[in-house]
Amino acid sequence: MEQSVRRIVTGHNALGKSVILLDETAHRITSHPDRPGHGLTELWVTDSAPASNQGSDDPTEHPVELAPPAKGTIFRFFQVAPESLSAHLSPEEREEITARAFEAMGAAHARVDTSRHPAMHKTSTVDYILLLSGEVTMLVDEGEVDLNPGDVVVQRGTNHAWVNRSEQPAVLVAVLVDAEPV
Repeated sequence: MEQSVRRIVTGHNALGKSVILLDETAHRITSHPDRPGHGLTELWVTDSAPASNQGSDDPTEHPVELAPPAKGTIFRFFQVAPESLSAHLSPEEREEITARAFEAMGAAHARVDTSRHPAMHKTSTVDYILLLSGEVTMLVDEGEVDLNPGDVVVQRGTNHAWVNRSEQPAVLVAVLVDAEPV
């Protein structure tokens, strides 16, 4: 992801007073080398509900995974590159590159039906997604919807993919919440 994100995290000192624990550029910016223009920036992760506000460890210091921990959440930015960047690839090459990207995030199992698009995937989550900039289309098995900046999607464990048919990157923010499988 080309855009940097300033992340400010609060916490408590030994006396129970509120303090700023982190004020930095989010450092978990990742992209699969074969998918230029795509990326994730992990902002925060919880591993239980209710979440704990104890301690000062940074829960983003782990390998990036697509789905949150059991009973947890992930707060992230993600960027969807224009489809034109991979137009020179054969369908087989696009499938192979996308499969490797999902495997790298521990999500090979999430690709349940990719017949509509190689990036189609399904997770056991409720996702709150906001398009910040650019244009993107969300594909589902039977339909699609174009999004503009400010549009919100509540994605409820459905098979879906994000497709950018414009020439500019699309930047989205998402909160993924662990959910019961459908």
